Amino acid sequence: MRTLLYIVIFFGFLVGCNTTKPAVTANSNEQQDATKLSDTVTIANDDLEYEIIIIEPGFNAWLVSRAKPEGFYSQQYLENKNRLYVTEWNSRVLQPQRYNSNLYEIQIDYQPQIDYGYEVNYKLYNYFIYFQLTYKQQLAGFVPRI
Repeated sequence: MRTLLYIVIFFGFLVGCNTTKPAVTANSNEQQDATKLSDTVTIANDDLEYEIIIIEPGFNAWLVSRAKPEGFYSQQYLENKNRLYVTEWNSRVLQPQRYNSNLYEIQIDYQPQIDYGYEVNYKLYNYFIYFQLTYKQQLAGFVPRI
């Protein structure tokens, strides 16, 4: 009898710990499409056959809710900032004894002479901003602003 009581209590806790699911309404369909429910962002430029895959919890929601809209920055501005951030990022990847190797896992192959297009530069730039704000890092020596 005592074992049965423990089993019932265990399942009670199990059911009580279930997370709530967001309600889906007709108005929220656009927002759901934008955030994609998953935390994987694929940035592709089909003309160059170039692709960036960002797997970061919360980045989609942040991109939709807090980032400046596409078109706010010029492509030249984004390319200049991305060059700075990628250079520092790659430097930190090569110094795992100094920087957290869980944050800086792999190098980014960003070549300034290649035109990656606006979307790739926009999302890469915003990922760097998100990363710095979320993990309290400074890639270019100053606190990023939104």
